[in-house]
Amino acid sequence: MSPSAPPADRIEALRAVLAEPGLEPMPCCFDALSARLVERAGFRLTFMSGFAVSAARLALPDTGLISYAEMRDQGRDLCAAVSIPVIGDADTGYGNPVNVRRTLAGYAQAGFACAMIEDQLAPKRCGHTRGKQVVGRAEATARVRAAVDVRDEGAGPLVLARTDARATDGLDEALWRARAFADLGADLVFVEAPRSEAELERVGKEVRAPLLANLVEDGDTPLLPHARLEALGFKIAAYPLTLLSVAARAMSEALDALRRNEHPERRLGFEELRDLVGFPAYEELAARYADDE
Repeated sequence: MSPSAPPADRIEALRAVLAEPGLEPMPCCFDALSARLVERAGFRLTFMSGFAVSAARLALPDTGLISYAEMRDQGRDLCAAVSIPVIGDADTGYGNPVNVRRTLAGYAQAGFACAMIEDQLAPKRCGHTRGKQVVGRAEATARVRAAVDVRDEGAGPLVLARTDARATDGLDEALWRARAFADLGADLVFVEAPRSEAELERVGKEVRAPLLANLVEDGDTPLLPHARLEALGFKIAAYPLTLLSVAARAMSEALDALRRNEHPERRLGFEELRDLVGFPAYEELAARYADDE
């Protein structure tokens, strides 16, 4: 139960990842336990998915129903459970560019090393669903500029700038926005939902910034191997729903087994579970103070 790394250290760790050659796979998490599992598996960073948090915390769709405060509070617990950098989904910034500033500062206080700001019209939708709308160019760039300002003033995390314009206005518009975000100083850029390898190739060629590929199983973007994504120019391969969907399937199967009066076989042993949530570390600390009682 050692203290988690301070946000400044996590920011520098993320900067180091972005500066190194090669592609970094990034499973996404939704609570403290899933974040810890990502870290224990040896991954160097993770992302708190808005879709997954909305599902796990509220059992509601990712349609802007979850609030800034709920996301920030979930992030605080999640970041405290790990020492690796965590990127937080900050949606649209929850308002105008002034709201974006408050959101980014709050995410920094929660422990995030980076926050994602997108150009959807509120209430936003999951990036691989239909019915999305985006704000105009001026509003989109103002949001990113506000986020970058908070970072540069020392009050906020790194900035991941996302555009959903591919679905609404076509790839050319999405690329214009991605380039504009990079020119404004975004640390990472994310064009949501390219629909082919050729479109991913254009993103890699035309946007001069560290790039994130969002790989949703059964989504719009092809699930390319890491080596191919790296060759196309991507830095991070995000898997936003893998852990959530696998966990939901496993829990459903366990419940089916219990209904049949059978005991689920695919589970952690009790000692493994105790270790995962920190009982040994707790007991070691408790023993240190036993003589004082």
